Amino acid sequence: MTDSTVFAAAQGQPPGRYVRVLSIAGSDSGGGAGIQADLKTFAALGCYGMTAITAITAQNTQGVRAIHGVPPDILLAQIDAVLEDIGADAVKIGMLHAPEVVRVVADAIARHRLDRVVLDPVMVATSGDRLIAEETVDVLVRELFPHVAVITPNLDEAALLLGRPVGAIASADELGAVAGGLLALGAPAVLVKGGHLPGQTVTDLLALRDGTRHALQSPRIATSNGHGTGCTLSSAIAAHLALGLPLREAVERGRAYILGAIAAGAAVRTGQGAGPLNHGFAPLAQKVLPVG
Repeated sequence: MTDSTVFAAAQGQPPGRYVRVLSIAGSDSGGGAGIQADLKTFAALGCYGMTAITAITAQNTQGVRAIHGVPPDILLAQIDAVLEDIGADAVKIGMLHAPEVVRVVADAIARHRLDRVVLDPVMVATSGDRLIAEETVDVLVRELFPHVAVITPNLDEAALLLGRPVGAIASADELGAVAGGLLALGAPAVLVKGGHLPGQTVTDLLALRDGTRHALQSPRIATSNGHGTGCTLSSAIAAHLALGLPLREAVERGRAYILGAIAAGAAVRTGQGAGPLNHGFAPLAQKVLPVG
């Protein structure tokens, strides 16, 4: 089943509606990660993007200078305003910096009965800056894991979730055990991203609660522009879930999109540090669903 057969606009049969994806995440003033990357990804994949901002960061390609958390009641108001009016076919969750923020999001996801939810447990920026308080991790696992469809940690984030030091996971042979440990914490499915490991092949592992494992491999792309890769991948997966694809295919297509975005932006100079991807390398027409 293709996107065109399912989501093509009904000719002469208005009204229709867009495929809607909500990003609950932090703002990146440099435009390469966070909600800025999410919105670019949604648009490139033909979806209508919306946001609920959890925090405002002052950052650029060289690092994070400051973080200002949005008050939980304002975050909740954003989520409810969007969902009560526009609705969402899928949700991507990114930076949640404090326990009360996690609780607000978990409650909203449950209350609005959202089931296509991708959680990117943003804890460490590409620059190495830690973006989440330690006491938030337990709340994230206990209160949010049960409400999502998949989590997408990189190896540093997986280590923190498992109570291990950053850098403790150093081999692709450990990916299976890492995924198993995260599933045991209550995640329904896990995509462990192995891009931080050395070598010319990148291996990611999609693990499901039924014991199914899918290793996804690709040649490493030489680039210094890796800012926002995790945000972009999780957003691409959410967009494909919103388009009606099952999880494994959504992950595969999301991964194909990010590889294209990395390759297209590899030779582009943006800023003095780790630059962004080229999110708009292959934009699609925004999908319109017939109503009724």
